[in-house]
Amino acid sequence: MAMTLKGGLADRSAWTADECSIDKAMGVVGTRSAVLIMREAFYGTTRFDDFAQRVGITEAVASARLKDLTAAGLFEKSPYREPGQRTRYEYLLTEMGNDLLPVVLGLMQWGDKYLQDGGGPLQIFSEDGAPAHVAVLADGHDRRADELAVRAKIS
Repeated sequence: MAMTLKGGLADRSAWTADECSIDKAMGVVGTRSAVLIMREAFYGTTRFDDFAQRVGITEAVASARLKDLTAAGLFEKSPYREPGQRTRYEYLLTEMGNDLLPVVLGLMQWGDKYLQDGGGPLQIFSEDGAPAHVAVLADGHDRRADELAVRAKIS
């Protein structure tokens, strides 16, 4: 079940994916720790120590990932200060970071289906209780890969 390549893309030997958006995205969030930090941000985590503890990574790894994700534009740093403590920063999702939600939920949905015996321990639903799921839609209908086509973007 593969997508159909259209136009000049049909001859796969005639082109390369030099400007591949998937490759660029993986350059930003292509590590386990980066994706799990994003998961925690969607769950409401904002503080450095909480990211490191909840993801189960060292402070050095947490620092590097949060620095990278902030530099890429997925987080913005906001100062806060506990009484009697130095100023620290919390990490808040930007619009760019929030737009990664379907990707993270899609990974969760896939893991629930194929890697968890009987589904995962968490369920995602709307505030009114409707189950949420990630899908590829075209004309309002769920689509499989073999129901999609890829063509070069017309400039």
